[in-house]
Amino acid sequence: MSVSVLSLTRPLGSVSGLLQVASLLGLALLLLKAAQLYLHRQWLLKAVQHFPSPPSHWLFGDIQEFQDGQELQNLQKRAEKYPCASPRWLWGSKVTLEVYDPDYMKVILGRSDPKRRDSSRFLAPWIGYGLLLLNGQRWFQHRRMLTPAFHYDILKPYMRLMADSVHVMLDKWEDLIRQNSYLEIFEHVSLMTLDTIMKCAFSYQGSQQADRISQSYIQAIEDLSNLFFSRVRNAFHQNDIIYKLTPEGRWNHRACQLAHQHTDGVIKLKKAQLQEEGELEKVRSKRHLDFLDI
Repeated sequence: MSVSVLSLTRPLGSVSGLLQVASLLGLALLLLKAAQLYLHRQWLLKAVQHFPSPPSHWLFGDIQEFQDGQELQNLQKRAEKYPCASPRWLWGSKVTLEVYDPDYMKVILGRSDPKRRDSSRFLAPWIGYGLLLLNGQRWFQHRRMLTPAFHYDILKPYMRLMADSVHVMLDKWEDLIRQNSYLEIFEHVSLMTLDTIMKCAFSYQGSQQADRISQSYIQAIEDLSNLFFSRVRNAFHQNDIIYKLTPEGRWNHRACQLAHQHTDGVIKLKKAQLQEEGELEKVRSKRHLDFLDI
C-alpha cells in the first residue's frame, strides 16, 4: 500500500513544481514587459519635454478628449493655449505630436526621414502598399512610374471635367436649399471628389454623384476612416489577430471588401473597354496617358 501511495505523490509533486516554474517565468516576463513600458514612457517624456501640454493620465492619456464629443473644440483650445505644437497622449506608452504652426510644419515636411509603420500599417488592408505606405527603393519605383500621369499638360484639359463635377454638386445643393433641407457636406464633397477622380484618372463616363452604388462606396470609405482613427486610439486593438476578433475588426473587414469590389469593378470595366475594336489604338495614340492607362 505504501508503494502505491509513493508512486502517486511523485507525479503530483513534479506537476506542482512545473506550475511553480511556469508561474515564476510568467511573473518575470510580466515584470520585464512592465519595465520596458516604463523605460519607453520615460524616453517619450524626454522626447516631448520641450513642447507644453495639459496634464494627462499616466495610463489612459488624453482619452477623455476623444470621448466627450468635443474633440474639435478641445483641439482648438489646445492650439490657442499651446501655440506651434503640443503632444497628445493616446495612452501611457503612445504619444502623437500635433503640429499646427506652418513654420514647424515646413521643417518637418522638408525632411526625408523614413515613414513610421506603427499606425499606418492599419491602412494596408484597405489601400494596400502603394505610394502612401511604401518606403525606399520601391517607393521611388512607383513614383517614377506614375510621374507622367501628373504632368501639367495632362492635368490642364481636366479642368472642365472637374468643373462639371462641381456644378453637379452645387445643383444638388440648390435643390436641397429650395426644400429647406439641412445640408451635411461630407457625403456630397466625397461623391464630387470620387466623380472627378473617376473621370480624370480612369476615363469613366457618367456621374458617380447619381449612382447609389457609389454612395454605398462613399459610406464604406467613411466607415474605414472612422474605424482607422478609433483603432489608433485603442490600446487593445493594436494586435491584428485580436482586432479581427472584435466587432470593429469584422466591420472593418466588410467595409474593405465593399471598397475593393468598387475599385475592382472599375478596373474590369476598363479592361473590357480595351478589348473593343480600335479602343487600344486610341489609347496608344494619346500624347499623354491617363493614370489607369499607365
